[in-house]
Amino acid sequence: MANSVNANKLLDKKFGEKGSPEREQFKENAFSYYFGEIIKNRRKELHMSQESLAKIVGKKRPYISRIENGEDIRLSNFALLANALGLSIQITAE
Repeated sequence: MANSVNANKLLDKKFGEKGSPEREQFKENAFSYYFGEIIKNRRKELHMSQESLAKIVGKKRPYISRIENGEDIRLSNFALLANALGLSIQITAE
């Protein structure tokens, strides 16, 4: 186990300690990427084009592309996309 690495220490080194502006920006970017991947993978599972998904939710195709490429997404738009793709969203308090 001598080769094991602590992920938090790596993140601290590269993006700063928890709570720092750099770490918070990394966290936001990571969430945006993650949500984009969920949308893209589900859309592909359903054999749906970006264009057809955009029409269903009343957006333009470039918007869907930006979301799938990890741009920030508003919760209301994420809910629209999730609903159109048959996904559910669960929000819990910590």
